[in-house]
Amino acid sequence: MKVLEIKDIIRKDVPIYYRMFFSGIAVLDMMNKLVERPIDFSIEIKPTGQKEILVTMGIPVDYPLVPLIKELKQFIDKLDSRGSLPL
Repeated sequence: MKVLEIKDIIRKDVPIYYRMFFSGIAVLDMMNKLVERPIDFSIEIKPTGQKEILVTMGIPVDYPLVPLIKELKQFIDKLDSRGSLPL
């Protein structure tokens, strides 16, 4: 399983400056088969400066959820580090 991209990312307007909410469509490669699933995710900056990323899937997939969420969190962290998320 590999996360190829997250497309159609939309930032939800929230008045809390240290918490950002997004929705999008995750494109996943599962055993040489492309699967698209809607996801919601948030990035919160803790008082210690650490990022906490939470991901929820809109439609379940036929794959173990823990490794999938871990891969999505790493992918989202890379997007955020590069500044590729909408402002």
